[in-house]
Amino acid sequence: MLLNTSNPTSIGLPGSVGGAANQLILIAVLVALVAPFLLYFDTARSIVAIWNKSDTYAHGYIILPISLWLIWRRRVNFAALPLDPYWPGLLLLGACGFGWLLARMGEVQVVMQYAFVAMIPVIALAVLGVRLTRTLTFPLMFLLLAVPFGEIFIDPLISFTADFTISALQLVGIPVLRNGTRFEIPSGSWSVVEACSGVRYLISSVTLGLLYAYLTYRSMKRRIIFTLFAIIVPIVANGLRAFMIVMIGHFSGMTLAVGVDHIIYGWAFFGLVMFLMFWIGGYWREDEDKTGEKIETQAAPAAVFGLHVTTTLPATVVRMAIAAVAVAAIWPTVAYFNDKLTYNPRPVALRAIQTTWASVQPFTTWTPRFAPADGAFSGVFQPAPGADADRVGLSILYYRNQRNGKAVISSTNRLVDDRDPLHLMSTSVHGETIGNRALSVRESVLDSATGRMLVWQWYVIDGQSTASNYAGKLLQAKTKLLFRGDDGAAILLSAPFAASPDEARKLMRAFAAANLPAIDAALAAVRAN
Repeated sequence: MLLNTSNPTSIGLPGSVGGAANQLILIAVLVALVAPFLLYFDTARSIVAIWNKSDTYAHGYIILPISLWLIWRRRVNFAALPLDPYWPGLLLLGACGFGWLLARMGEVQVVMQYAFVAMIPVIALAVLGVRLTRTLTFPLMFLLLAVPFGEIFIDPLISFTADFTISALQLVGIPVLRNGTRFEIPSGSWSVVEACSGVRYLISSVTLGLLYAYLTYRSMKRRIIFTLFAIIVPIVANGLRAFMIVMIGHFSGMTLAVGVDHIIYGWAFFGLVMFLMFWIGGYWREDEDKTGEKIETQAAPAAVFGLHVTTTLPATVVRMAIAAVAVAAIWPTVAYFNDKLTYNPRPVALRAIQTTWASVQPFTTWTPRFAPADGAFSGVFQPAPGADADRVGLSILYYRNQRNGKAVISSTNRLVDDRDPLHLMSTSVHGETIGNRALSVRESVLDSATGRMLVWQWYVIDGQSTASNYAGKLLQAKTKLLFRGDDGAAILLSAPFAASPDEARKLMRAFAAANLPAIDAALAAVRAN
């Protein structure tokens, strides 16, 4: 039933102690909810820094105000449901904190940010109780959208947009010559880069779609269906946008949609698509009562600042708030002392690799687009003097005292970027047998106007090799939690090829078989220091 109260935020409690007790409850709740922002200040600051740096995530500034507004719309629930602290919530809070600590040890910023933001609804659950928090589930979980997330979708979205655009061009009869995510048509050349991936449209659409579905529909089924459309529609719309941009450029003789107007047309089209999606979705709207979500409750004994209290509740709430702050404070404390004990002030002395192959001149000017390393080695080698066609490039990038912006495994570490003449054709992970050793490598094909090149990449962390970013981060977190530091290295082998990548694979296998022991010895010497 609907709560019938004329003033859900009235102040008043029988007896003179009531007002003071209620103020104590309010203070305790606010302190518990604000504490994570102080305890995890660096993580909170990293979120804001990304909002400032990237327009893709600038919407993060309005997430908290919207969440507070949504909670305010449900303010009647605070007068209708008594606070009932939920002690198992501390276990969930501990799990969030431990997750933050693991991510902190492995320098996985996005996981740290999610763990930090997740603490807010978990603390609300612990302090306010299950019944009251359940009525605020969406406003509290909406806070997670403040975390800058989406880079992982950029490459798949680029591939989809390129596939969609090229298929549409072929469908209308325009011949296309494709080379990875670059393609040529009779009127000119085009390339699908990060800015064309549509990740901005997707993130904006999902954020608006979730909010629209929550405010417009009452049934969970309709909310889920609309949210799915908010995911699918911008992906398809971005493919259409890219196709239309190419068509405008094609029919205008490459005079339109090739500069800043390219972006303007894109956002105008996206705005039209969103308007149509919300307009159509409005036909199935389900209006709700002005008081907000329907709740069933019994008459409350008293309401103070919109909170139902009992004679034993104030002490319970205060104890829970103190416990929540204490649990949240454990993990940054552990991280602080771990950093102090594992920090290694010694410079990285990566010696030259004593290879059995001859050192020769480079066959390319390419270098991996990684963060500056603490120690590096690079060279080009061939099995015997005079065999100019058989050349293998070796790059070793060594990192110590890793942090955001300087890590061996990072989403910003790439083989190439949009400015390079080389561009990435394909990437896959597979196993290689080098002598009697199994080695997992990430294999990439790079292409340019002057030829193609094969690149093998793997990491060495705590003496163990892996080609997986996830496994590498777990290794890094484990070794740092065990107070063994966070040293890690990226190993890259490269070789050119003409007709088939098998030519380069055969040569790199031979180089690895002959020189892996020397590479391992050089890395072990650095770790021993």
